[in-house]
Amino acid sequence: MAEKKEITICLGSSCFARGNNNNLKFIQEYLKQRNLMDSVNFKGKLCSKLCNEGPVIIIDGQVYKEVNRIKLEDILDKAFGN
Repeated sequence: MAEKKEITICLGSSCFARGNNNNLKFIQEYLKQRNLMDSVNFKGKLCSKLCNEGPVIIIDGQVYKEVNRIKLEDILDKAFGN
């Protein structure tokens, strides 16, 4: 079995206010629709210390900054080989 991907979403107040509240919902839907829930460790982080570059999402150690819904779909497609 392939190793699970790790997705960490910053839940600090700045990232959350800048859109990670919506990104969180989008990631959950993306994973459910593609039956990927079991292949991912999905967690939140209180603050990534990149507040002025948020919203921040980290996938397998790769930091993505200023993530919006359009960027997020592309990031997830690349991460999961779609």
